[in-house]
Amino acid sequence: MDGDLHQTSILVVDDEEIFRDRLVMAFKNRGFSVRGASNYDEAMRLAHDDPPELATVDLRMPGHSGLELVRELKKLEPSMRVVVLTGYGSIATAIDAVKLGATHYLQKPADADEILAAFQRDAEAPLSDPTDAPKAPSLARAEWEHINRVLSDCGGNISEAARRLGIHRRSLQRKLQKYPPLS
Repeated sequence: MDGDLHQTSILVVDDEEIFRDRLVMAFKNRGFSVRGASNYDEAMRLAHDDPPELATVDLRMPGHSGLELVRELKKLEPSMRVVVLTGYGSIATAIDAVKLGATHYLQKPADADEILAAFQRDAEAPLSDPTDAPKAPSLARAEWEHINRVLSDCGGNISEAARRLGIHRRSLQRKLQKYPPLS
Protein backbone atom coordinates (compact mmCIF):
# COMPACT_ATOMS: atom_id res chain seq x y z
CA MET A 1 0.00 0.00 0.00
CA ASP A 2 1.49 3.31 -0.99
CA GLY A 3 1.29 6.58 0.91
CA ASP A 4 -1.63 7.95 -1.16
CA LEU A 5 -4.61 6.42 0.62
CA HIS A 6 -7.13 8.67 -1.14
CA GLN A 7 -7.02 6.59 -4.34
CA THR A 8 -7.47 3.35 -2.41
CA SER A 9 -10.55 1.14 -2.73
CA ILE A 10 -12.14 -0.47 0.32
CA LEU A 11 -14.71 -3.24 0.56
CA VAL A 12 -16.73 -3.20 3.81
CA VAL A 13 -18.39 -6.55 4.56
CA ASP A 14 -20.76 -6.70 7.51
CA ASP A 15 -24.27 -8.13 7.92
CA GLU A 16 -25.19 -5.34 10.38
CA GLU A 17 -26.58 -2.74 7.98
CA ILE A 18 -26.26 0.29 10.29
CA PHE A 19 -22.63 -0.48 11.21
CA ARG A 20 -21.73 -1.23 7.55
CA ASP A 21 -23.36 1.97 6.28
CA ARG A 22 -21.64 4.02 8.98
CA LEU A 23 -18.22 2.65 7.98
CA VAL A 24 -18.90 3.10 4.26
CA MET A 25 -19.85 6.74 4.85
CA ALA A 26 -16.84 7.37 7.13
CA PHE A 27 -14.43 5.99 4.51
CA LYS A 28 -16.14 7.93 1.70
CA ASN A 29 -15.83 11.12 3.78
CA ARG A 30 -12.08 10.44 3.96
CA GLY A 31 -11.87 10.24 0.17
CA PHE A 32 -11.76 6.48 -0.37
CA SER A 33 -13.58 4.54 -3.08
CA VAL A 34 -15.89 2.33 -0.97
CA ARG A 35 -18.34 -0.47 -1.61
CA GLY A 36 -20.39 -2.32 1.00
CA ALA A 37 -21.55 -5.94 1.09
CA SER A 38 -23.81 -7.73 3.57
CA ASN A 39 -22.56 -11.30 3.10
CA TYR A 40 -19.98 -13.63 1.58
CA ASP A 41 -21.70 -14.01 -1.81
CA GLU A 42 -22.22 -10.29 -2.32
CA ALA A 43 -18.63 -9.55 -1.23
CA MET A 44 -17.16 -12.13 -3.61
CA ARG A 45 -19.27 -10.79 -6.50
CA LEU A 46 -18.00 -7.25 -5.87
CA ALA A 47 -14.42 -8.45 -5.40
CA HIS A 48 -14.48 -10.45 -8.66
CA ASP A 49 -15.82 -7.41 -10.55
CA ASP A 50 -13.12 -5.10 -9.20
CA PRO A 51 -10.79 -6.42 -6.46
CA PRO A 52 -10.36 -3.83 -3.69
CA GLU A 53 -7.00 -2.98 -2.19
CA LEU A 54 -8.41 -3.09 1.35
CA ALA A 55 -11.28 -4.98 2.97
CA THR A 56 -12.94 -5.04 6.37
CA VAL A 57 -14.64 -8.36 7.06
CA ASP A 58 -17.07 -9.19 9.86
CA LEU A 59 -16.16 -12.52 11.45
CA ARG A 60 -19.73 -13.71 12.09
CA MET A 61 -22.20 -13.53 9.24
CA PRO A 62 -25.07 -15.75 8.17
CA GLY A 63 -23.87 -18.40 5.75
CA HIS A 64 -20.14 -18.44 5.10
CA SER A 65 -18.00 -17.05 7.93
CA GLY A 66 -15.70 -14.08 7.70
CA LEU A 67 -12.72 -16.46 7.95
CA GLU A 68 -13.86 -18.21 4.77
CA LEU A 69 -14.23 -14.83 3.10
CA VAL A 70 -10.71 -13.77 4.15
CA ARG A 71 -9.30 -16.96 2.60
CA GLU A 72 -11.15 -16.42 -0.70
CA LEU A 73 -10.36 -12.70 -0.92
CA LYS A 74 -6.65 -13.42 -0.40
CA LYS A 75 -6.79 -16.13 -3.10
CA LEU A 76 -8.40 -13.65 -5.48
CA GLU A 77 -5.95 -10.83 -4.71
CA PRO A 78 -2.95 -11.82 -2.53
CA SER A 79 -1.87 -8.19 -2.04
CA MET A 80 -5.26 -7.20 -0.55
CA ARG A 81 -5.01 -6.07 3.07
CA VAL A 82 -7.86 -7.39 5.20
CA VAL A 83 -8.90 -6.35 8.69
CA VAL A 84 -11.26 -8.73 10.48
CA LEU A 85 -13.87 -7.12 12.75
CA THR A 86 -15.90 -8.95 15.36
CA GLY A 87 -17.96 -8.49 18.46
CA TYR A 88 -17.09 -12.03 19.54
CA GLY A 89 -13.31 -11.98 19.62
CA SER A 90 -10.94 -14.60 20.90
CA ILE A 91 -7.24 -15.25 20.58
CA ALA A 92 -7.95 -18.46 18.61
CA THR A 93 -10.00 -16.69 15.94
CA ALA A 94 -7.46 -13.86 15.75
CA ILE A 95 -4.69 -16.36 15.04
CA ASP A 96 -6.90 -18.17 12.49
CA ALA A 97 -7.63 -14.86 10.75
CA VAL A 98 -3.94 -14.00 10.50
CA LYS A 99 -3.03 -17.49 9.28
CA LEU A 100 -5.56 -17.00 6.48
CA GLY A 101 -3.93 -13.70 5.52
CA ALA A 102 -5.69 -10.99 7.54
CA THR A 103 -3.56 -7.94 8.23
CA HIS A 104 -5.10 -7.35 11.62
CA TYR A 105 -8.01 -8.20 13.87
CA LEU A 106 -10.15 -5.64 15.73
CA GLN A 107 -13.02 -5.98 18.16
CA LYS A 108 -16.23 -4.07 17.48
CA PRO A 109 -17.11 -1.38 17.81
CA ALA A 110 -14.16 -0.13 15.78
CA ASP A 111 -14.25 3.22 14.04
CA ALA A 112 -12.80 4.19 10.67
CA ASP A 113 -9.64 5.68 12.20
CA GLU A 114 -8.87 2.48 14.15
CA ILE A 115 -9.42 0.41 11.01
CA LEU A 116 -7.20 2.67 8.90
CA ALA A 117 -4.47 2.42 11.55
CA ALA A 118 -4.77 -1.38 11.42
CA PHE A 119 -4.40 -1.35 7.61
CA GLN A 120 -1.25 0.75 7.92
CA ARG A 121 0.48 -1.49 10.46
CA ASP A 122 3.73 -2.99 9.35
CA ALA A 123 3.02 -6.15 7.37
CA GLU A 124 6.36 -7.54 8.60
CA ALA A 125 5.00 -7.73 12.17
CA PRO A 126 1.95 -9.99 11.82
CA LEU A 127 -0.64 -10.30 14.57
CA SER A 128 0.40 -13.90 15.20
CA ASP A 129 3.48 -12.57 17.01
CA PRO A 130 2.63 -13.46 20.65
CA THR A 131 3.55 -9.96 21.84
CA ASP A 132 0.91 -8.50 19.48
CA ALA A 133 -1.82 -11.06 20.14
CA PRO A 134 -4.99 -9.66 21.66
CA LYS A 135 -5.28 -9.97 25.40
CA ALA A 136 -7.66 -12.59 26.72
CA PRO A 137 -10.93 -10.91 27.63
CA SER A 138 -11.90 -10.59 31.27
CA LEU A 139 -14.43 -13.10 32.57
CA ALA A 140 -17.07 -10.35 32.63
CA ARG A 141 -16.32 -9.43 28.98
CA ALA A 142 -16.35 -13.09 27.89
CA GLU A 143 -19.72 -13.57 29.63
CA TRP A 144 -21.14 -10.43 27.99
CA GLU A 145 -19.92 -11.54 24.53
CA HIS A 146 -21.33 -15.05 25.02
CA ILE A 147 -24.72 -13.70 26.15
CA ASN A 148 -24.91 -11.38 23.15
CA ARG A 149 -23.86 -14.13 20.74
CA VAL A 150 -26.57 -16.46 22.09
CA LEU A 151 -29.11 -13.63 21.95
CA SER A 152 -28.10 -12.95 18.34
CA ASP A 153 -28.41 -16.66 17.50
CA CYS A 154 -31.95 -16.54 18.95
CA GLY A 155 -32.90 -13.60 16.77
CA GLY A 156 -33.19 -11.29 19.78
CA ASN A 157 -35.71 -13.54 21.58
CA ILE A 158 -34.84 -13.03 25.25
CA SER A 159 -36.93 -15.97 26.51
CA GLU A 160 -35.26 -18.40 24.11
CA ALA A 161 -31.79 -17.00 24.87
CA ALA A 162 -32.43 -17.33 28.63
CA ARG A 163 -33.52 -20.95 28.10
CA ARG A 164 -30.36 -21.74 26.11
CA LEU A 165 -28.17 -20.01 28.70
CA GLY A 166 -29.90 -21.82 31.57
CA ILE A 167 -30.81 -18.63 33.43
CA HIS A 168 -34.07 -16.88 34.29
CA ARG A 169 -35.39 -14.41 31.72
CA ARG A 170 -35.32 -11.55 34.24
CA SER A 171 -31.70 -12.30 35.13
CA LEU A 172 -30.83 -12.13 31.45
CA GLN A 173 -32.68 -8.83 31.08
CA ARG A 174 -30.69 -7.36 34.01
CA LYS A 175 -27.42 -8.51 32.47
CA LEU A 176 -28.38 -6.98 29.10
CA GLN A 177 -29.07 -3.60 30.71
CA LYS A 178 -25.45 -3.34 31.81
CA TYR A 179 -22.83 -1.75 29.58
CA PRO A 180 -20.24 -4.13 28.13
CA PRO A 181 -17.08 -4.48 30.23
CA LEU A 182 -14.12 -2.68 28.67
CA SER A 183 -11.75 -5.63 28.76
